Amino acid sequence: MRVNLTPKVAGIIVAAMQPSRILETCLCVTDLEAAEAFYTGLLGLTPFAKAPGRHVFFRLGDGMFLLFDARETAKPSLAGIPTHGTTGPGHVAFAIPETDLEHWRQRLAGQSVALESDYTWPGGGRSLYFRDPSGNSVELTTPKTWGLSA
Repeated sequence: MRVNLTPKVAGIIVAAMQPSRILETCLCVTDLEAAEAFYTGLLGLTPFAKAPGRHVFFRLGDGMFLLFDARETAKPSLAGIPTHGTTGPGHVAFAIPETDLEHWRQRLAGQSVALESDYTWPGGGRSLYFRDPSGNSVELTTPKTWGLSA
């Protein structure tokens, strides 16, 4: 089955629209307090907003990184917002300058965070992979991984 993704308004084909960037991304966690301590203590993130037992939001540049308690956000919202709960580990990648790679390796080791992989991509980017307390895959990567400049 083929789906036609060409947008039409009143039967007229219009220019294709697409989002310009990711505004927010979210990970679901099993222990919100442990996750908040991990991301503030290890990565130095500062909470932007939080609801104890439900979520913690962090601002990173012009985007948002959200942590949701998986059990609470699987429940229907009184405000009409769809549930956000997921199950199983997720993944998030944070951009870092290439010059900071060794600093991050040392910081992870100093905080007893096991490094799962230090991977060099074919295009020259490099990624450090580790897990948060809920088992989510966390990546620190150089923008070159995706052919982007710092």
